[in-house]
Amino acid sequence: MKNNRLKIILITTLFLLLIPLIAMQFTAEVNWGPLDFVVAAILLFSTGLIIDLVLRKIKNGTYRIAIIIALLVLLLLIWAELAVGVFGTSLGGN
Repeated sequence: MKNNRLKIILITTLFLLLIPLIAMQFTAEVNWGPLDFVVAAILLFSTGLIIDLVLRKIKNGTYRIAIIIALLVLLLLIWAELAVGVFGTSLGGN
């Protein structure tokens, strides 16, 4: 059972990474390098694993939803910072 959940998370991560890979073939607006794909894969896969952990361990539905929403917001904030430097840290993109 555990292997099936990991496979689903991995397949979902790979599917999401196909979106920018395909977009790069049609437009110059999407310009990802290998490191961008590695960082995105780590972010997406780790978020999927943590959400799976929350779904298995937290029994209260309200807490479950709140934690998952907080995790997704955190993912989006980190993604935005790495992409365009929303918060002005040294990690931000150009």
